[in-house]
Amino acid sequence: MLIKPVLLACAISAWALLSAALPAARAASRQPVPLPSWDGAQGPGGWTFSDPQRVKVVADGTAVSYLSVVNGAATSVEQVGASIALPLAIVAGSRIGVSVDVRATDVSKPVHSYNGIKAMVHVTAPNRSDTWDQAAGNGDSFPFSYDWKTLTFQTVVPRDASSALLILGLQDSAGQADFRNLQVRILRTLPVPPKSPPTGPVFTGHGPGSLRGTMISPNIQAEDIETLAKWHVNLVRWQILWNGFPHSRADQADTAEYDKWLDSNLAHLDDMLPHFKKAGIAVVVDLHTPPGGRGSDKVMRIFTDAQWQKHFGVVWDKIARKYRGDQRIWGYDLVNEPVLPGGETGLLDWHDLAEQTAKHVRQIDPVHAIIIEPDPWGSVPGLAYFAPLDVPGIVYSVHMYDPGQFTHQGVLDGLATGPVYPGVIGGTQWDKDRIRKALKPAIDYAKTYNVHIYIGEFSAVRWAKGADKYISDVIDVMEENGWDWSYHAFREWQGWSPEVGEDKDVTTPSPAPTARLLVLQAAFAHNQAATTKVFGPK
Repeated sequence: MLIKPVLLACAISAWALLSAALPAARAASRQPVPLPSWDGAQGPGGWTFSDPQRVKVVADGTAVSYLSVVNGAATSVEQVGASIALPLAIVAGSRIGVSVDVRATDVSKPVHSYNGIKAMVHVTAPNRSDTWDQAAGNGDSFPFSYDWKTLTFQTVVPRDASSALLILGLQDSAGQADFRNLQVRILRTLPVPPKSPPTGPVFTGHGPGSLRGTMISPNIQAEDIETLAKWHVNLVRWQILWNGFPHSRADQADTAEYDKWLDSNLAHLDDMLPHFKKAGIAVVVDLHTPPGGRGSDKVMRIFTDAQWQKHFGVVWDKIARKYRGDQRIWGYDLVNEPVLPGGETGLLDWHDLAEQTAKHVRQIDPVHAIIIEPDPWGSVPGLAYFAPLDVPGIVYSVHMYDPGQFTHQGVLDGLATGPVYPGVIGGTQWDKDRIRKALKPAIDYAKTYNVHIYIGEFSAVRWAKGADKYISDVIDVMEENGWDWSYHAFREWQGWSPEVGEDKDVTTPSPAPTARLLVLQAAFAHNQAATTKVFGPK
């Protein structure tokens, strides 16, 4: 259903007024972190070069010097470059952004995809795992070379951090990498939890009981929904997904092409909604492919391009007007797995954009749940650093894929098959207790702010040994906390399919139920016994 031009004009006007009303001071307050120059600065409080013969400062005839890192023979463990300890007195308790220009010359392929050109911050803090957030500086083929381009990324430095080490250089690669125009900025101060949790009932957007279901292929048909009904599923996460993830045709499309595709996806949802209602299945509308798509670094263009940020609001104005009052819809997941740049763009970050969008949606639709995922990637740790929105009717969502070495083995580049659950994975014993610990930020967040949690995605690739036990343990922890959840995924990519067996080379459904499917069906059976009121708000 297309919005008439006059309605679309009103939507754009309303969005512009709401945008103007947001405090611009937040963007203006993103202050740079002072760093000493790397020109000859080595020693206490300054830069440390791993090898002065291979790491040098070069003057190029301008006021800007660059750091040149040359590695003639790569090894899988060697890291060549420069590092500096960021000032904790300034950065602790903040989300920071790092921006640096990089030039590459004949850089060889590293053994692990996360190595190669390094622009990274290693953060340590008590009672949490270390983080190594970094920018993607490698090329599409190897060896690769490119002229100056800007890399950006974000990381969080907790208030109790013991160190935050910025690293530039090469690891596990031969070749040359040059760095210039380094900037570190405070992007946002971390939220301060209230001394005592808010009181009152927790908003879930539905009646008693839990919603338990799956993500689904955007090409799902009526007969697929009949299968879900037989399994007693009572929730699906409908992906507004355009031809791939994380990259899609939206990466190159203009607004007219995007809107045409969006309308076709929503038209198919409209065709399926009567079947969902007949099956007693509620729907989450999940914007998996936002307007503008993502850049090569997977950063969403709604955070780097004013045109696309504005169109994000127009899209949600359309969706909210279309489905307000529709009891078949449980909620709106505003964007799937947001990723932001580390540099300053002059645009709203995700927290402010989410709050602005949620307020606008709430003006249109006072009933449906508005689902918010933290950045980056809807990760569980990210939730601990995401302040609750000042909007009623918010449900907070995270995705559970920890440890990635197990859940994504043989899926992501550099993650070899082999890890077994339960067992030692990445040097840590993983079992139900460790899963509970991994989900503790979400558990604490729900208690601290008196809010509801929805696990929008969780899974383990089907050939991972012990995937059924992993899925069972994750479900147990979610059930302990009374959360809603959706498994990833039903009749989408065969690697995640619970209907396909454990043999990686066999991609067709198994004639007998798999162990993973039996685990899910046992959990879905609770939907049949529960008194969950699927349609309509609490």
